Amino acid sequence: MKRPELLVPASSLEVLKVAVIYGADAVYIGGEAFGLRAKAKNFSKEDMREGIAFAHAHGVKVYVTVNILAHNRDLEGVREYLQELKEICPDALIIADPGIFMYAKEICPEIERHISTQANNTNYETYRFWYNLGAKRVVSARELSLEEIREIRAHIPDDMEIETFIHGAMCISYSGRCLLSNFMAGRDANQGACTHPCRWKYSVVEEKRPGEYMPVFENERGTFIFNSKDLCMVEHMEDILTSGIDSLKIEGRMKTALYVATVARTYRKAIDDCMESPEKYHANMPWYQEQISNCTYRQFTTGFFYGKPDENTQIYDSNTYVREYTYLGFAEEIDERGLARLTQRNKFSVGETIEIMKPDGRNIPVTVEAIYNEEGESMESAPHAQQRIYVKLNETPEVFDILRRGE
Repeated sequence: MKRPELLVPASSLEVLKVAVIYGADAVYIGGEAFGLRAKAKNFSKEDMREGIAFAHAHGVKVYVTVNILAHNRDLEGVREYLQELKEICPDALIIADPGIFMYAKEICPEIERHISTQANNTNYETYRFWYNLGAKRVVSARELSLEEIREIRAHIPDDMEIETFIHGAMCISYSGRCLLSNFMAGRDANQGACTHPCRWKYSVVEEKRPGEYMPVFENERGTFIFNSKDLCMVEHMEDILTSGIDSLKIEGRMKTALYVATVARTYRKAIDDCMESPEKYHANMPWYQEQISNCTYRQFTTGFFYGKPDENTQIYDSNTYVREYTYLGFAEEIDERGLARLTQRNKFSVGETIEIMKPDGRNIPVTVEAIYNEEGESMESAPHAQQRIYVKLNETPEVFDILRRGE
């Protein structure tokens, strides 16, 4: 087995720091332009500098997405943006568009160039094409099986890297190149503005009966005909670790710090356990399964890794997430009184039993003994999102410990 990189998404500076502390080897982020998650908070230049410095101080790499499929109107702005990134100096750029790739090669050749999954990378000749142009890494298309990935590994240079998604949301369209959002809502998925029409509810209309909507019932709620399950390979790490993949990628640049911490921590332990011994990995399987089910998900599938998915990959009766825990915030600092300062994300109250989630895998039930606002005034509950508060628990947390509440 080769020890792979665990690559984790971050939607903001806060989430980047959480990803680093909870086990990421590398983090991928988007700037304020030219990425495929326009609705994520994303990073200003100042946040990007701070995030890269924080990650590097912990031995973690940072990759920046510049992965839109560019139109003519984008090109001048892309050049300016690449000049800014040259100064900030992330570890790599994730690129889908050949034009942007050539700009990056010209403007900031010292920064590694990785080819996005959006580029439809499905065969070893495509990998070699990008390698010969100067790419260090290619992200495989989600439609590839492990057998195909092993074949690619055997036919590309040893120093070329393969990155593959192993967890997160799946797209109904081939390699994420969706036109539904642009057609139905005027929002271009390939420019970062997807409205996720694959999650909407649909009915059938017969051509000669306009206005008569006939639902295709799976149950009383209707049918969601494009809605896929989420990818999860935590139960198959032996196959993943022997496939020749260099970087294991988690999807989710729109996700919360709780989601990122949960997935990063679980896969960190699964990878490390499996590398240490298959016996330890199998013995701890119930823990991985329990932990990964604690974050939001839409039921799980192994995607295309074991061949073409069957009908069980789709979810026809719901478009909602399963959610086991609510994110309350994380300990930003511990003051001299032993109170944890946090920016509150969801309401909780004095007397409630909540949970401290630690990077090392422990989950500790605690009681909320007191809550204070920034003026030091006592509060019975914290009802306002983003309010800065101080919390007294019956066990003092550490900085970056996450506070969460079971549903």
